[in-house]
Amino acid sequence: MKMEAEQRRAHVVVLPYPSQGHINPLLQFAKRLASKGLKATLATTHYTVKSIHAPNVGVEPISDGFDEKGFAQAGSEVVFLKSFEEHGSRTLSEVIEKYSSTDAPVTCVVYDSFFPWALNVAKQHGIFGAAFFTNSIANSNIFYRLHCGLLKLPLEFHDEELLVPGLPPLNSRDLPSFLQSPGTYPAYLAMKLRQFTNTDKADWIFGNSFEALEYEEAKSISDLWPAKLIGPMVPSAYLDCRIDKDNTYGASLWKPLNIECANWLETKPPKSVVYVSFGSMISLTAEQMEEIAWGLKESGFPFLWVVRPSELDKLPQGFGEFVQEKVMIATWCNQLEVLAHRATGCFMTHCGWNSTLEGLSAGVPMVGVPRFADQFTNAKYVEEIWGVGVRPKEDEEGVVRREEVVKCLNEVMRGDRSDEIERNGRKWMELAKEAISEGGSSDRCINEFVEHLASHGEEGRQVD
Repeated sequence: MKMEAEQRRAHVVVLPYPSQGHINPLLQFAKRLASKGLKATLATTHYTVKSIHAPNVGVEPISDGFDEKGFAQAGSEVVFLKSFEEHGSRTLSEVIEKYSSTDAPVTCVVYDSFFPWALNVAKQHGIFGAAFFTNSIANSNIFYRLHCGLLKLPLEFHDEELLVPGLPPLNSRDLPSFLQSPGTYPAYLAMKLRQFTNTDKADWIFGNSFEALEYEEAKSISDLWPAKLIGPMVPSAYLDCRIDKDNTYGASLWKPLNIECANWLETKPPKSVVYVSFGSMISLTAEQMEEIAWGLKESGFPFLWVVRPSELDKLPQGFGEFVQEKVMIATWCNQLEVLAHRATGCFMTHCGWNSTLEGLSAGVPMVGVPRFADQFTNAKYVEEIWGVGVRPKEDEEGVVRREEVVKCLNEVMRGDRSDEIERNGRKWMELAKEAISEGGSSDRCINEFVEHLASHGEEGRQVD
């Protein structure tokens, strides 16, 4: 017998792009939704599904066409995205159908904005679709204007600055790498623009940011791209503590060295350690690795450096012998735990958006060394707009030299501006907590979404 609509539980399927930097915020959003009474299921690729361990969130495998090794099998972004659309559309549809006769049929698909085809799948099943953008609103603002023709390539600079409504004046070094040299990354540029192809048909658009952080950036584009800011999507233990035992994202494609890192940090004085990590995807040149390594050593500060196994051979020969007890080099660790530790005084980061939000949420001063994509714009904001760090200057070859590393670390850790930077860090940390806490701007946006789905029940399954 068919159950009454009010007995049915609203059910959201969350679909991330299968990389660490995209899985983390979307999985965290799924946990937020589950904590507010919805049924939440993460749909991720066969290659990544075993890395997901999140209480109260279901996990369903879908296919990208490369089930054994994922993107590494595809060999290129173009091949991967085309295959994912073909196989992902079919298998996402199967996941939706799987729950159709249960007491929690799928009510909505929240999909990574890299996958606009997922909205088509949702609409074919007569359910809601919501796009989730994992980058800053500033970056979305730029790319949306490009998509709509409000900005054109090559970008026009007036008196050496690009003027975009709602954003601070940008120099060429502040732009995403796809726009600094558009011909260098055609597949990525096309993917960034394709995110907006059908957002006008989405029932919701979510951005992993918060009102206090990017109010003007969101307001200036809201008539065309009405995103709801629901961030920062960081585990609850580091913000509002309203989700029980939520101290990790629950997804790790690498095995972290949590205990070793924590034990090492315990031996260091408060705010003395430089934590260094360039994320899960950035690959530095051997020359850049060497300059950073010797810069860190010459600074005299103890440092914890996360170096992925594939990058270890880029460290200077014999480097470990020179640094010894003042240094720990780990292949991976719980970044949030390190940032929240009393011993951590500075975060040297590539300024990926997740890392930037984590640094802001922990109130840790930053040294931004952007290498790719939106990291350049994020570094601009870290230094000049939010005032929580500095950005080293590259030489004519695009390399940050050891002298710049030493200079920036000193400026953040003990320079004339260090107190101001630390105060700004504490301010943004409190504003991040306020946004996601009960009644905060992000919490209200999430509640509106939850209440809408919950109130519809079976009626939430639309009929075209």
